[in-house]
Amino acid sequence: MTETIDGVEGAAPAADAERTRTYTWSDPLASFAEGGSMSGIEYLRAMAEGRTPVPPITATLGFDGIGEVAEGRVVFTLTPAEHHYNPMGSVHGGVYATLLDSACGCAVQSLLPAGDFYTSLDLSVKFLRGMTKDTGQVQCIGTVTYMGRRTALAEARIVDANGKLYGTATSSCMVFRAGDK
Repeated sequence: MTETIDGVEGAAPAADAERTRTYTWSDPLASFAEGGSMSGIEYLRAMAEGRTPVPPITATLGFDGIGEVAEGRVVFTLTPAEHHYNPMGSVHGGVYATLLDSACGCAVQSLLPAGDFYTSLDLSVKFLRGMTKDTGQVQCIGTVTYMGRRTALAEARIVDANGKLYGTATSSCMVFRAGDK
């Protein structure tokens, strides 16, 4: 996805210039139905490889993609841009929270067999430093710290190319097993 100013990619906008951002997404229910027959790691890898559409939130927030999928570990990438800004001129905390929640949840999903799913019960976020469009691409690394039958715990962190830490989160997830009623 590329942001443009008056159709010129990379052009510096005038201070009062309006910006436009357009994006598309696929039917999330069709993707979810397709993923229901795959294990969590298979589904995430299919998204990372472009064989299955990613959820609409990734287009809405402008995630660059899924950079890595392993058992109990997922890495998302994002390049901060103006459309992520809050009124103070830095990336909004909701972008941090969504990125961190996505990484925590998908790390849990990577351990689930076909037919099982999860939902986040809570998310505790720590904002450590501000991001701007000058930060460059960041990674959000999610890992599972505990996987039980009914609950899972995960943590995530946002780091830049130099390993500088921008935010962290912990999350509890409820696990729903296919055979349970």
